[in-house]
Amino acid sequence: MLQKIIKALKKAMNYVLGFFSNDIGIDLGTATTLVYVKGEGVVLCEPSVVAIEKDTNRVIAVGEEAKKMIGRTPGNIIAIRPMKDGVISDFEVTEAMLKYFKNKVQRRRFAISPAMVIAIPSGITTVEKRAVRDSAERAGARSVELIEEPKAAAIGVGLPVDEPGGNMIIDIGGGTTEFAVISLGGLVNAKSIRIAGDEMDSAIIEYLRKTYNLLIGERTAEEIKIRIGSAYPLEEELSMDVRGRDLISGLPKTISITSVEIREALHDPVLAIVEGSKMTLEQTPPELAADLIDRGIVMAGGGSLLRGLDKKIAEETGLPVHVADDPLTAVVLGTGQMLNMPARLRRRMAVPTKLDF
Repeated sequence: MLQKIIKALKKAMNYVLGFFSNDIGIDLGTATTLVYVKGEGVVLCEPSVVAIEKDTNRVIAVGEEAKKMIGRTPGNIIAIRPMKDGVISDFEVTEAMLKYFKNKVQRRRFAISPAMVIAIPSGITTVEKRAVRDSAERAGARSVELIEEPKAAAIGVGLPVDEPGGNMIIDIGGGTTEFAVISLGGLVNAKSIRIAGDEMDSAIIEYLRKTYNLLIGERTAEEIKIRIGSAYPLEEELSMDVRGRDLISGLPKTISITSVEIREALHDPVLAIVEGSKMTLEQTPPELAADLIDRGIVMAGGGSLLRGLDKKIAEETGLPVHVADDPLTAVVLGTGQMLNMPARLRRRMAVPTKLDF
Protein backbone atom coordinates (compact mmCIF):
# COMPACT_ATOMS: atom_id res chain seq x y z
CA MET A 1 0.00 0.00 0.00
CA LEU A 2 2.79 2.40 0.97
CA GLN A 3 4.63 1.67 -2.29
CA LYS A 4 1.49 2.53 -4.30
CA ILE A 5 1.13 5.84 -2.44
CA ILE A 6 4.82 6.71 -3.04
CA LYS A 7 4.47 5.81 -6.72
CA ALA A 8 1.35 7.98 -7.06
CA LEU A 9 3.10 10.90 -5.33
CA LYS A 10 6.10 10.57 -7.68
CA LYS A 11 3.80 10.64 -10.71
CA ALA A 12 1.98 13.71 -9.39
CA MET A 13 5.26 15.49 -8.62
CA ASN A 14 6.66 14.60 -12.04
CA TYR A 15 3.50 15.99 -13.67
CA VAL A 16 3.77 19.29 -11.76
CA LEU A 17 7.51 19.66 -12.44
CA GLY A 18 6.83 19.10 -16.13
CA PHE A 19 5.34 22.60 -16.33
CA PHE A 20 8.62 24.15 -15.18
CA SER A 21 11.24 22.04 -17.00
CA ASN A 22 12.36 21.67 -20.59
CA ASP A 23 11.56 17.98 -21.09
CA ILE A 24 13.59 16.42 -23.88
CA GLY A 25 13.41 13.55 -26.38
CA ILE A 26 16.66 11.91 -27.47
CA ASP A 27 17.62 9.79 -30.45
CA LEU A 28 20.75 8.27 -28.90
CA GLY A 29 22.32 6.97 -32.10
CA THR A 30 25.53 5.10 -32.78
CA ALA A 31 26.71 7.78 -35.20
CA THR A 32 24.64 10.84 -34.29
CA THR A 33 22.65 12.07 -31.28
CA LEU A 34 19.65 14.33 -31.84
CA VAL A 35 17.78 16.18 -29.09
CA TYR A 36 14.22 17.52 -29.15
CA VAL A 37 13.17 20.08 -26.53
CA LYS A 38 9.47 20.29 -25.71
CA GLY A 39 8.03 23.49 -27.11
CA GLU A 40 11.11 24.23 -29.21
CA GLY A 41 11.61 21.29 -31.60
CA VAL A 42 14.89 19.67 -32.68
CA VAL A 43 17.63 21.84 -31.21
CA LEU A 44 20.71 19.64 -31.42
CA CYS A 45 22.23 17.22 -33.94
CA GLU A 46 25.82 16.22 -33.18
CA PRO A 47 28.05 13.15 -33.66
CA SER A 48 28.01 10.60 -30.82
CA VAL A 49 31.73 11.07 -30.19
CA VAL A 50 33.66 12.00 -27.04
CA ALA A 51 37.36 12.89 -26.86
CA ILE A 52 39.03 12.06 -23.54
CA GLU A 53 42.48 12.31 -22.00
CA LYS A 54 43.80 8.75 -21.78
CA ASP A 55 45.54 8.99 -18.40
CA THR A 56 42.92 10.95 -16.46
CA ASN A 57 39.73 10.09 -18.41
CA ARG A 58 38.99 13.84 -18.46
CA VAL A 59 36.54 14.83 -21.21
CA ILE A 60 38.24 17.13 -23.72
CA ALA A 61 35.49 17.56 -26.32
CA VAL A 62 32.05 16.20 -27.23
CA GLY A 63 30.08 16.02 -30.46
CA GLU A 64 31.20 17.85 -33.60
CA GLU A 65 34.42 19.09 -32.04
CA ALA A 66 35.33 15.57 -30.90
CA LYS A 67 34.53 14.04 -34.31
CA LYS A 68 37.07 16.34 -35.96
CA MET A 69 39.71 14.71 -33.75
CA ILE A 70 39.08 11.13 -34.99
CA GLY A 71 42.31 9.83 -36.51
CA ARG A 72 44.10 13.09 -35.71
CA THR A 73 44.71 12.98 -31.96
CA PRO A 74 48.08 12.81 -30.17
CA GLY A 75 48.91 9.74 -28.09
CA ASN A 76 47.44 11.07 -24.83
CA ILE A 77 43.99 11.85 -26.30
CA ILE A 78 41.53 9.32 -27.72
CA ALA A 79 38.26 9.97 -29.58
CA ILE A 80 35.64 7.42 -28.51
CA ARG A 81 32.24 6.51 -29.93
CA PRO A 82 30.54 5.24 -26.74
CA MET A 83 27.61 3.73 -28.65
CA LYS A 84 28.17 0.55 -30.65
CA ASP A 85 25.48 -1.24 -32.67
CA GLY A 86 22.85 1.01 -31.09
CA VAL A 87 23.76 0.17 -27.48
CA ILE A 88 26.11 1.55 -24.85
CA SER A 89 29.64 0.17 -25.03
CA ASP A 90 31.18 2.66 -22.56
CA PHE A 91 28.87 3.56 -19.67
CA GLU A 92 30.86 6.46 -18.16
CA VAL A 93 31.60 8.14 -21.49
CA THR A 94 27.92 7.87 -22.53
CA GLU A 95 26.92 9.47 -19.24
CA ALA A 96 29.37 12.35 -19.85
CA MET A 97 28.03 12.77 -23.40
CA LEU A 98 24.39 12.85 -22.27
CA LYS A 99 25.21 15.33 -19.50
CA TYR A 100 26.99 17.59 -22.01
CA PHE A 101 24.08 17.52 -24.47
CA LYS A 102 21.51 18.07 -21.67
CA ASN A 103 23.39 21.10 -20.37
CA LYS A 104 23.81 22.46 -23.89
CA VAL A 105 20.07 22.50 -24.61
CA GLN A 106 19.06 23.78 -21.15
CA ARG A 107 19.32 27.53 -21.50
CA ARG A 108 18.19 28.41 -17.98
CA ARG A 109 20.97 28.27 -15.41
CA PHE A 110 18.84 26.86 -12.58
CA ALA A 111 16.47 24.73 -14.64
CA ILE A 112 14.59 21.79 -13.16
CA SER A 113 15.93 18.41 -14.29
CA PRO A 114 14.11 17.33 -17.46
CA ALA A 115 12.10 14.20 -18.09
CA MET A 116 13.67 12.25 -20.95
CA VAL A 117 12.18 10.04 -23.64
CA ILE A 118 14.96 8.01 -25.27
CA ALA A 119 14.72 5.88 -28.40
CA ILE A 120 16.37 2.44 -28.24
CA PRO A 121 16.76 -0.43 -30.75
CA SER A 122 13.90 -2.95 -30.55
CA GLY A 123 16.25 -5.91 -30.25
CA ILE A 124 18.38 -4.92 -27.26
CA THR A 125 18.50 -6.90 -24.02
CA THR A 126 17.11 -6.01 -20.60
CA VAL A 127 20.65 -5.28 -19.37
CA GLU A 128 21.25 -2.92 -22.30
CA LYS A 129 17.95 -1.13 -21.59
CA ARG A 130 18.98 -0.75 -17.97
CA ALA A 131 22.32 0.78 -19.08
CA VAL A 132 20.50 3.44 -21.13
CA ARG A 133 18.15 4.26 -18.27
CA ASP A 134 20.95 4.44 -15.68
CA SER A 135 23.14 6.64 -17.92
CA ALA A 136 20.28 9.09 -18.42
CA GLU A 137 19.43 9.20 -14.71
CA ARG A 138 23.06 9.77 -13.74
CA ALA A 139 23.28 12.51 -16.38
CA GLY A 140 20.51 14.38 -14.55
CA ALA A 141 17.16 13.16 -15.91
CA ARG A 142 14.16 13.61 -13.60
CA SER A 143 12.51 10.55 -15.15
CA VAL A 144 13.28 8.29 -18.11
CA GLU A 145 10.95 6.59 -20.57
CA LEU A 146 12.17 4.37 -23.39
CA ILE A 147 10.58 3.80 -26.79
CA GLU A 148 11.63 1.42 -29.55
CA GLU A 149 13.31 3.24 -32.45
CA PRO A 150 11.02 1.91 -35.22
CA LYS A 151 7.95 2.97 -33.24
CA ALA A 152 9.43 6.41 -32.61
CA ALA A 153 10.31 6.73 -36.30
CA ALA A 154 6.79 5.73 -37.34
CA ILE A 155 5.31 8.36 -35.01
CA GLY A 156 7.83 10.91 -36.26
CA VAL A 157 6.90 10.46 -39.94
CA GLY A 158 3.19 10.65 -39.17
CA LEU A 159 2.06 7.04 -39.62
CA PRO A 160 -1.27 6.23 -37.88
CA VAL A 161 0.35 3.77 -35.48
CA ASP A 162 -2.53 3.78 -32.96
CA GLU A 163 -5.07 2.63 -35.56
CA PRO A 164 -5.97 -1.05 -36.28
CA GLY A 165 -4.05 -1.27 -39.55
CA GLY A 166 -0.62 -2.41 -40.66
CA ASN A 167 2.20 0.13 -40.92
CA MET A 168 5.71 -1.02 -41.83
CA ILE A 169 8.81 1.04 -41.21
CA ILE A 170 12.50 0.43 -41.84
CA ASP A 171 14.82 2.63 -39.78
CA ILE A 172 18.46 2.47 -40.94
CA GLY A 173 20.76 4.15 -38.45
CA GLY A 174 24.48 4.02 -37.84
CA GLY A 175 24.66 0.80 -35.82
CA THR A 176 21.35 -1.00 -36.39
CA THR A 177 18.62 -1.41 -38.96
CA GLU A 178 15.15 -1.79 -37.48
CA PHE A 179 12.24 -3.44 -39.28
CA ALA A 180 8.79 -3.25 -37.73
CA VAL A 181 5.12 -3.74 -38.50
CA ILE A 182 3.04 -1.61 -36.13
CA SER A 183 -0.66 -1.68 -35.31
CA LEU A 184 -2.72 -0.32 -32.39
CA GLY A 185 0.34 1.33 -30.88
CA GLY A 186 2.35 -1.88 -30.56
CA LEU A 187 5.03 -3.77 -32.46
CA VAL A 188 3.22 -6.70 -34.08
CA ASN A 189 6.42 -7.92 -35.67
CA ALA A 190 9.88 -6.44 -35.24
CA LYS A 191 13.39 -7.37 -36.25
CA SER A 192 16.68 -5.64 -35.52
CA ILE A 193 19.99 -6.37 -37.25
CA ARG A 194 23.34 -4.85 -36.38
CA ILE A 195 24.08 -3.96 -39.97
CA ALA A 196 23.61 -0.33 -40.99
CA GLY A 197 25.60 2.78 -41.89
CA ASP A 198 28.74 1.77 -39.98
CA GLU A 199 28.85 -1.62 -41.71
CA MET A 200 28.57 0.15 -45.06
CA ASP A 201 31.56 2.33 -44.16
CA SER A 202 33.54 -0.75 -43.07
CA ALA A 203 32.66 -2.51 -46.34
CA ILE A 204 34.04 0.45 -48.34
CA ILE A 205 37.25 0.48 -46.28
CA GLU A 206 37.73 -3.25 -46.80
CA TYR A 207 37.01 -3.05 -50.55
CA LEU A 208 39.62 -0.33 -51.12
CA ARG A 209 42.14 -2.21 -48.97
CA LYS A 210 41.73 -5.43 -50.96
CA THR A 211 41.32 -3.92 -54.42
CA TYR A 212 43.77 -1.02 -54.34
CA ASN A 213 45.95 -1.70 -51.26
CA LEU A 214 44.70 1.69 -50.07
CA LEU A 215 44.01 2.39 -46.40
CA ILE A 216 41.40 5.04 -45.62
CA GLY A 217 39.70 6.15 -42.39
CA GLU A 218 36.08 6.12 -41.25
CA ARG A 219 35.45 9.75 -42.18
CA THR A 220 36.70 9.20 -45.75
CA ALA A 221 34.58 6.05 -46.12
CA GLU A 222 31.50 7.93 -44.96
CA GLU A 223 32.21 10.72 -47.45
CA ILE A 224 32.53 8.19 -50.30
CA LYS A 225 29.23 6.57 -49.29
CA ILE A 226 27.43 9.92 -49.27
CA ARG A 227 28.93 11.26 -52.49
CA ILE A 228 28.83 8.22 -54.81
CA GLY A 229 27.33 5.31 -52.84
CA SER A 230 24.30 3.49 -54.30
CA ALA A 231 22.29 0.29 -53.98
CA TYR A 232 20.77 0.37 -57.46
CA PRO A 233 22.23 1.23 -60.89
CA LEU A 234 22.25 4.98 -61.50
CA GLU A 235 21.14 6.72 -64.68
CA GLU A 236 24.50 8.46 -64.69
CA GLU A 237 27.28 6.74 -62.76
CA LEU A 238 29.47 8.91 -60.54
CA SER A 239 33.17 9.02 -59.69
CA MET A 240 35.51 10.73 -57.22
CA ASP A 241 39.16 10.89 -56.20
CA VAL A 242 40.10 9.26 -52.91
CA ARG A 243 43.21 9.90 -50.87
CA GLY A 244 44.72 7.44 -48.43
CA ARG A 245 47.89 5.54 -47.54
CA ASP A 246 49.39 2.92 -49.83
CA LEU A 247 49.76 -0.30 -47.81
CA ILE A 248 52.78 -1.41 -49.85
CA SER A 249 54.89 1.74 -49.99
CA GLY A 250 53.45 3.39 -46.88
CA LEU A 251 53.19 6.68 -48.79
CA PRO A 252 50.14 8.89 -49.46
CA LYS A 253 48.24 7.86 -52.59
CA THR A 254 45.30 9.12 -54.65
CA ILE A 255 43.02 6.90 -56.74
CA SER A 256 39.84 7.45 -58.76
CA ILE A 257 36.83 5.21 -57.99
CA THR A 258 33.32 4.93 -59.45
CA SER A 259 29.84 4.42 -58.05
CA VAL A 260 29.79 0.99 -59.75
CA GLU A 261 32.71 -0.11 -57.57
CA ILE A 262 31.18 1.26 -54.40
CA ARG A 263 27.89 -0.48 -55.23
CA GLU A 264 29.86 -3.71 -55.41
CA ALA A 265 31.53 -2.90 -52.08
CA LEU A 266 28.12 -2.30 -50.46
CA HIS A 267 26.57 -5.50 -51.83
CA ASP A 268 26.64 -7.51 -48.58
CA PRO A 269 25.20 -4.90 -46.15
CA VAL A 270 22.55 -3.91 -48.72
CA LEU A 271 21.62 -7.58 -49.23
CA ALA A 272 21.27 -8.02 -45.44
CA ILE A 273 18.85 -5.07 -45.26
CA VAL A 274 16.81 -6.39 -48.19
CA GLU A 275 16.64 -9.88 -46.65
CA GLY A 276 15.60 -8.38 -43.31
CA SER A 277 12.74 -6.58 -45.06
CA LYS A 278 11.55 -9.79 -46.73
CA MET A 279 11.83 -11.82 -43.51
CA THR A 280 9.76 -9.24 -41.61
CA LEU A 281 7.05 -9.39 -44.27
CA GLU A 282 7.05 -13.20 -44.25
CA GLN A 283 6.34 -13.19 -40.49
CA THR A 284 3.58 -10.57 -40.65
CA PRO A 285 -0.05 -11.70 -40.10
CA PRO A 286 -1.96 -11.88 -43.40
CA GLU A 287 -4.51 -9.17 -42.49
CA LEU A 288 -1.76 -6.64 -41.77
CA ALA A 289 0.30 -7.76 -44.77
CA ALA A 290 -2.72 -6.97 -46.96
CA ASP A 291 -2.76 -3.40 -45.60
CA LEU A 292 0.83 -2.94 -46.75
CA ILE A 293 -0.10 -3.52 -50.42
CA ASP A 294 -1.71 -0.07 -50.39
CA ARG A 295 0.28 1.66 -47.65
CA GLY A 296 3.67 0.31 -48.62
CA ILE A 297 6.88 0.59 -46.58
CA VAL A 298 8.29 3.81 -45.13
CA MET A 299 12.05 4.23 -44.72
CA ALA A 300 13.72 6.49 -42.16
CA GLY A 301 17.18 7.04 -40.71
CA GLY A 302 20.32 8.33 -42.38
CA GLY A 303 20.98 5.02 -44.14
CA SER A 304 17.72 5.35 -46.10
CA LEU A 305 19.37 8.21 -48.04
CA LEU A 306 21.66 5.74 -49.85
CA ARG A 307 20.83 6.20 -53.53
CA GLY A 308 18.47 3.58 -54.95
CA LEU A 309 18.00 1.63 -51.70
CA ASP A 310 14.25 2.31 -51.81
CA LYS A 311 14.11 1.05 -55.42
CA LYS A 312 16.07 -2.08 -54.48
CA ILE A 313 13.71 -2.96 -51.61
CA ALA A 314 10.64 -2.19 -53.72
CA GLU A 315 11.93 -4.47 -56.49
CA GLU A 316 12.61 -7.34 -54.07
CA THR A 317 9.39 -7.07 -52.01
CA GLY A 318 6.92 -5.98 -54.70
CA LEU A 319 5.62 -3.22 -52.40
CA PRO A 320 5.76 0.56 -52.81
CA VAL A 321 8.60 2.05 -50.72
CA HIS A 322 8.67 5.68 -49.60
CA VAL A 323 11.56 7.55 -48.00
CA ALA A 324 10.45 9.94 -45.21
CA ASP A 325 10.61 13.65 -46.02
CA ASP A 326 13.27 14.17 -43.35
CA PRO A 327 14.57 10.69 -42.50
CA LEU A 328 17.38 11.93 -40.23
CA THR A 329 14.99 13.50 -37.70
CA ALA A 330 12.17 10.91 -37.83
CA VAL A 331 13.14 9.12 -34.59
CA VAL A 332 13.81 12.23 -32.51
CA LEU A 333 10.56 13.83 -33.74
CA GLY A 334 8.79 10.69 -32.54
CA THR A 335 10.30 11.05 -29.06
CA GLY A 336 9.24 14.70 -29.09
CA GLN A 337 5.66 13.80 -29.97
CA MET A 338 5.73 11.29 -27.09
CA LEU A 339 6.35 14.21 -24.71
CA ASN A 340 3.11 15.85 -25.88
CA MET A 341 0.94 12.73 -25.68
CA PRO A 342 -1.68 12.19 -22.95
CA ALA A 343 -0.28 10.09 -20.09
CA ARG A 344 -2.35 6.99 -20.95
CA LEU A 345 -1.29 6.92 -24.63
CA ARG A 346 2.32 7.71 -23.67
CA ARG A 347 2.44 4.71 -21.32
CA ARG A 348 1.05 2.49 -24.08
CA MET A 349 3.73 3.63 -26.53
CA ALA A 350 6.68 3.35 -24.09
CA VAL A 351 8.65 0.19 -23.34
CA PRO A 352 6.96 -1.50 -20.32
CA THR A 353 8.93 -0.93 -17.11
CA LYS A 354 7.53 -3.73 -14.92
CA LEU A 355 8.63 -6.57 -17.16
CA ASP A 356 12.00 -5.19 -18.18
CA PHE A 357 13.24 -3.40 -15.12
